[in-house]
Amino acid sequence: MKGSILIVDDDREMCGMLEESLVRREFQVEWHLRAEAALEQIHQQDFDVLLTDLNLPGMDGLELCRRVIEAREDIPVVVITAFGSLETAVGALRAGAYDFVTKPVDLDLLVFALERAIKQRRLQQQVRVLRESVRRAQPFDDLLGQSRIMQELYDQLKRLAELDVTVLITGESGTGKELAARALHNRGPRRDGPFVAVNCAALPENLLESELFGHLKGAFTGAGEARSGLFQQARGGTLFLDEIGEVPLNLQPKLLRALEQRKVRPVGATQEVTVDARFVTATNRDLEQDVADGRFREDLYYRLNVVPIEMPPLRARGTDILLLAEHFASQCAKRFDKQVTGISQPVAEKLLSYPWPGNVRELRNAMERAVALTRFNTLAVEDLPERIRDSQPGPMATDLAGPGELPSLAEVERRHIDRVLEAVEGNRTLAARILGLDRKTLYRKLRSKEQ
Repeated sequence: MKGSILIVDDDREMCGMLEESLVRREFQVEWHLRAEAALEQIHQQDFDVLLTDLNLPGMDGLELCRRVIEAREDIPVVVITAFGSLETAVGALRAGAYDFVTKPVDLDLLVFALERAIKQRRLQQQVRVLRESVRRAQPFDDLLGQSRIMQELYDQLKRLAELDVTVLITGESGTGKELAARALHNRGPRRDGPFVAVNCAALPENLLESELFGHLKGAFTGAGEARSGLFQQARGGTLFLDEIGEVPLNLQPKLLRALEQRKVRPVGATQEVTVDARFVTATNRDLEQDVADGRFREDLYYRLNVVPIEMPPLRARGTDILLLAEHFASQCAKRFDKQVTGISQPVAEKLLSYPWPGNVRELRNAMERAVALTRFNTLAVEDLPERIRDSQPGPMATDLAGPGELPSLAEVERRHIDRVLEAVEGNRTLAARILGLDRKTLYRKLRSKEQ
C-alpha cells in the first residue's frame, strides 16, 4: 500500500471515481461529503494525506485546511481547485496546504502530488524520530550512529577493547578513525593511562624518528636537551599512529622492531628503552596496494594488521546522516547561542542525496556553517553549502520505468550490489556488511553476474 488518503468532496460521483482510481494505484481511500465529518475522523484516525475540494457546503476547504494543520500539522493537505482559480490555490498554500491540483483532475498529476506529499510526511516523521533519537542516543564514547553497520562496529570495538592486541583502523578521511581508537583505549585495561596520538603525515621526515623514539642531548643540530619520544610518553596507555601509510620506507624497519620487540632506541643513544603501550594505527590508504607497489614493507603491514577494523563511509550509513546532522546542529546552536531547533524536511532530503566525500567531518563543517548563517529557527536549504544544495539523488533501479521497462528481481539485485560497491569504492568486505551478506555469498553473486 502506497498510503492512506482521506478525500473530501461534496460530489459523491467524484469521490467514487477518485476512490476507484486511487485504489487501483494501491492507495487506501476513505471519503466524506462534508468537511465537518472529515475533521472529526482525522481526530480519531491517522491518514497520510488529506485531499479536499475547496468549494464545500458549510465549512469550506480553506477552513478545513487551516483546522487540520492546527490539529494535525503532520498530515499534508492537497487541495482541488477549479481550473484558472490560481488566486484561490495560492490562498490555500498560504493557509498551509502542501500542494494543489486543478479540475478536471489529471489522475497522473494527482498521483504524483499524493506520492510527493506522502514522501514528505514520512521524511518529516523520520526527522522527528531522529531528533528524539539524538536526545536519547547513547553514543559509543564519541561515536554516534544507530545504523546496522555502526552497531556491528560497536560490537567489534567492545570485543577488542579488552584485548591488548595491535589494531589497524582503515577507512576514508573523516570517518572517525581516531574516535574509534579512543573508544578502544577508554574501554580497555589501559584506560587510566595516557592516550597519545600522532599524525605521521604531519611531521617532517627528518623529525619523525626523534618524535617517535626520542633523542639524547646533542644528537643532532638543535637538540639542546634530551627528550623522550611518543613511544615512551604512551607508557601504560595507548599509542595511536594515524596516517601510518605515510611513514617513510627508511624508518619502517625501526618501527617494525619497536612493535615486535617493544623496545626503541632514541636518536643518538646506544641503549634501547623498553616500551609498554598498546598500539593502534590508522590509514586511509590501501596498504596492500602500497606493499605491492613497494611503498610499504610487507612484514610491517602484517605486524600492524593483526586485527583490522574498517570505518564505514558516511554515505553507507543511511539515516545516521540525519541523526548526526541534528546532533551537530544542536551542538553549534549552543556554541553560537542561537535558537536553532533542527533541520527542515527539504534539508533532510538534500543531506540524504549528497554523497559526502568528506564523510562525518564534512557533515559537521556543513552544519556549523548552516547554523552560523541561518536566519531561521529551523535550518533551510539556502543555509547549506552550494555543493550540497545542488546535489541530486541518483535514480533507483525502477525509477521512472514504464511497465515494459521494469527490471526483473535479479536485475534489481544486481544493480543494487553495483551501487553499494560503487559507494564503498569496490571494498567487497564492507559491501557485504552493508548488504547483510557474508563475503562468500557476495563473491558467488559477483561471479554469477560476470558469467
